[in-house]
Amino acid sequence: MNIEDLIGKIKGKKIKWRGHASKRILERNITREDTIESILHGEIIEEYPDDFPFPSCLVLGYTEDGMPLHIVCSIGQDNLWIVTVYRPDPNKWGNNFNMRKG
Repeated sequence: MNIEDLIGKIKGKKIKWRGHASKRILERNITREDTIESILHGEIIEEYPDDFPFPSCLVLGYTEDGMPLHIVCSIGQDNLWIVTVYRPDPNKWGNNFNMRKG
């Protein structure tokens, strides 16, 4: 999986939101638009090839106002699945939010 695969699904409007992701973006006051923009201009920083039901990855991206977002997503059944979205905790992530501390 690479970022171009994710972007291709977005451009093809093949996006599905897991219930967990939909719930979390509401709780965390994150918009779907910010999530999509963050993927479009983001980078894959971790991969989870053994995730079920589809291998997934962690994308680091930034909102229009510069806020970092982490998006866990996967590709399966010809769709991009948004699994969860959150603002990375600076206590758990390095200065650039692309590497875990410790």
